[in-house]
Amino acid sequence: MNKHSFKLVGVALVAASLAFTGCGSRTEATSGGTSSTNKVAKIGVIAPLSGDLSAMGLGIRNSVDLAIRQANESNAIPGWTLELAAEDDQATPDVGKNAATKLASDDEVVGVVGTLNSSVAQSVIPVLDAAHIVQVSPANTNPTLTKGADLANPKRPNANYFRTCTTDSVQGPFAAQYLLGAGIKNVATIHDKKAYGQGLVEAFTEAFKAGGGTITDAETINPDDKDFNTVVTKVAQTKPDAVYYGGEYPQAGPLSQQMKAAGLKVPLMGGDGIYSDEFIKLGGTDGDLATSVGAPVESLDSAKAFVTAYNAAGFTDGYSAYGAYAFDAANAIINALKTSLASASDAKSAREATITAMSSVSFDGATGKVAFDEFGDSVSRVLTVYKVTGGKWAAEKTGELK
Repeated sequence: MNKHSFKLVGVALVAASLAFTGCGSRTEATSGGTSSTNKVAKIGVIAPLSGDLSAMGLGIRNSVDLAIRQANESNAIPGWTLELAAEDDQATPDVGKNAATKLASDDEVVGVVGTLNSSVAQSVIPVLDAAHIVQVSPANTNPTLTKGADLANPKRPNANYFRTCTTDSVQGPFAAQYLLGAGIKNVATIHDKKAYGQGLVEAFTEAFKAGGGTITDAETINPDDKDFNTVVTKVAQTKPDAVYYGGEYPQAGPLSQQMKAAGLKVPLMGGDGIYSDEFIKLGGTDGDLATSVGAPVESLDSAKAFVTAYNAAGFTDGYSAYGAYAFDAANAIINALKTSLASASDAKSAREATITAMSSVSFDGATGKVAFDEFGDSVSRVLTVYKVTGGKWAAEKTGELK
């Protein structure tokens, strides 16, 4: 992949200080010329709002809520009031499909932010596509969602689907290049058999081998496993310099802990699915590594207003790894709605026009430039490697895949 130039541009955002609103609650119009006579359009959220991955899901929901509040305050779409419709997918494909069906049956829903998990997205996207509802994910990284199963001959499966994050086809090789550059030539891989984990490991493996590295062992676990001693024993016998894991923090933290306890004292590295403080709480140790999309939010001038507004809004949960990307996803939908709702008689009649308008959306968001290519993928290719240092994540390297 050729290196692309990338410039992060700051943008002034309206600060919000309203009290927290609950999951799925109706967002009230508060200022900016909105009134009770306004027509209503809803932006849905599908994310894990309970369970092991709720730290990320709640950050997504709250960030969308914040974008909706700001849009209503500024009267971003004259004559319309936006409302939040949040559904818990429990990080499960079937539950996610039911959530999508529920939102699709609500005539006031014109767009959806979600999902967190690529495996859930596989169930959700077709439902929303059939209802002509635009979907923008802040977190799905499996490349097949936008380019189809045959990545050598990419073809966009669903015109309604977009994402503000980069994909595993960039993230995996970026991790491979980092390890090779650090002198690590022998790596064992483990994944959890889910779409995200498997795709991430496949992308990493291809790039690592191409760069001269050796995969000493390739193992899998089940998504609900808690005891990893058998797989750790197999991996340890191949004497890797690091373990690359495809999956999420509920398994990655204990896996790291059990590796070290068994004498396999090498770094565990994963993707954005393990980049959470929860990984460290569950057993991640100093020296472990993760890649995550974009540059560190706290370091971006473009994200300062988002962070300030989020902290002032009264949310009880942090914005987590994908909050800024969810905020940008919601604002991408809002930008499209400025066109599609301008002459619409009701929300449902604007669904198809919202999908069309999304292809032309381009603005400077919290995470940098927000725009989409012909597949619906983010034009951004920036990633960061983080390392656990002193019991906390610290940025090690930010850049683009070379």
